[in-house]
Formats: sequence, C-alpha cells, structure tokens
Amino acid sequence: MSDTLAGRQAALRSKRVRNALRTAAFMSPWLIGFSVFFAYPLVSTVYFSFMKYDGLNPPTWRGLENWDYVFSDLPKFWPAMQNTLWLAVVMVTCRVAFGLGIGLLVTRIKTGAGIFRTLFYLPYLAPPVAATLAFVFLLNPGTGPVNSLLEAVGIPAPSWFNDTAWAKPALTVLAVWGVGDLMVIFMAALLDVPKEQYEAAELDGASPWQRFRYVTLPNISPIILFAVVTGIIGAMQYYTQPIVAAKVASGVMGGSGQTFEPGYPDDSTLTLPQLVYDLGFGRFDYGAASVVALVLFALSMAFTALLMRRRGGLIGSGD
Repeated sequence: MSDTLAGRQAALRSKRVRNALRTAAFMSPWLIGFSVFFAYPLVSTVYFSFMKYDGLNPPTWRGLENWDYVFSDLPKFWPAMQNTLWLAVVMVTCRVAFGLGIGLLVTRIKTGAGIFRTLFYLPYLAPPVAATLAFVFLLNPGTGPVNSLLEAVGIPAPSWFNDTAWAKPALTVLAVWGVGDLMVIFMAALLDVPKEQYEAAELDGASPWQRFRYVTLPNISPIILFAVVTGIIGAMQYYTQPIVAAKVASGVMGGSGQTFEPGYPDDSTLTLPQLVYDLGFGRFDYGAASVVALVLFALSMAFTALLMRRRGGLIGSGD
C-alpha cells in the first residue's frame, strides 16, 4: 500500500516538473527578453548609482554620494524634475482632451469624414525632428507667421521657444498638433459604444452633455486610461522635441567649436531624459546619470500605479 502511494506521489511530482518545464519553454522568449532588456539594465543601473564610474576606468564604490549630489548639489535636477512633471500633467491632459474632442467631431461628421480623418492624422506621421524644426520657424518671435498674424490683429506676440514662460506651452502646442494617434484610438472606442444606450438615454430626456457623461465616458473609460498611462510614459521619455527646439531657438545646431547646454532658455525645456544623457554621455558621470534614471523610473511607476488604482476617479465615473 505504501509503495503504491509513494509511486503515485513520485508520478505526480514528475508530471508537475514536466508541466513546469513545458510552461518555462513556452515562456522562454519572454523570459529572455525580460531578463536581457529590463531586469539586467535595471539591476545595472541600481549598481552604478552607488559607484563612481566614467565608462573608462573600473567602477569604485561611492555609497550614497551620487544620490546626495543629485538631490542636493546638482543645480539642474530640480528644474528638470519640475519641467518633466509639468509636461506629464499639462501636455498629456491637453493631448487626451484634444484627441477625444477630435474623435467625437470626426465620428459625428456625415460628409467628408475621410478627408477630415486624413487631415488630422497626417501631422502624426511627420518625423519629430522635422515637425519641431517647422514649429520653431513658425513660432519665431521675429519672422514667424504666427506672431505676424497675432500682431496684425492686435494681440501681443509671445517669444515662444525663446521665453521661459512660453517654451513649455509651445512644446504642448506641438504635441497637440500631432494628436492623430489618439484620434484614431478614440474614434474606434466611440464607434464601439452601443447605440441602444444612446437611444435609451435620449428617450429618458438626457441632454447631449448627460449622454456624453453617463453613456460615452463609462464605455470608453479603459481607452482613456490607456491614453493617459501611455501618454505619461511618453512624457517621461520626452527628449527629441525639447532638445531640437532649444538648439534651433538658441542658434546652436551643432558642429565643431559649438557647445550647447540643454534646457534653453534658462532650463525651461530641460527634462529628466536630457539630464540623464548630459550626465552620462556629456560629463561621463554614469553614477549620477543612473540616479536620475532611477528617479525617472520611480516616477513612471508611481504615476502608472496611481492611475491604475484610481481609474474610476480619473473620469469621474465608476467602471
């Protein structure tokens, strides 16, 4: 009896091992990718954040000195933090609101909807560098057509990328201009809302705002959450547009003999990804760059966790 029971237990253990190995084999592509492209870089970043390392000499232990330097003695860290948070809140909010508004508009148009969809989507296809260059020239405070038009109608023309107060709003306008990706996503979600719910709400005497508030928003809330989360992650990686705009506006486009400090004007366009690059590849201070990168990672995780936890409150409605 005991031998039979032991044999059954051994067979059960063997079956479990085979199932575990089979599962691991199917998951191995993901496990390898996760280990190579996420786990190893993250562990290395944590390791180098406690080291003095310039990429040439062997790393030496520094303890918490890199962390103290970044938070206490690095003058550009807090402006970069404020700018990144500003863009994550204001720019993402404007993009989501504008994308949803354009999606609603295009789904309501009966004639020429395809033309409007194309016109609104085309800016998204523009390469980031080319789009930024075009916007800097359009918003040039001296010769740009936008300021010329504003002055013609008697509106004071701002300096845009040359003004600390207008540099981030100008980047936000650029981001909203290329909102075609969100428009397409919201259009698909809006077209998927059951028409029966709209008809029932209309029969109950609901106003257009009430139909939007109590029918449309609850149905597309997962898409809004997706747009906000991916938008914040994108804002945390915002690098190309601000640095190109700063270089063009300051008149420094690279080349021999030219030096450029990111963040023109007066650190108003400096973001944490720019600071990571400047510390790591400009000053060869990989320890401080690793600290800033970990701060950026923690911010992204905190924003995502907060939004996932309070997804119902994000749109003012329950699931």
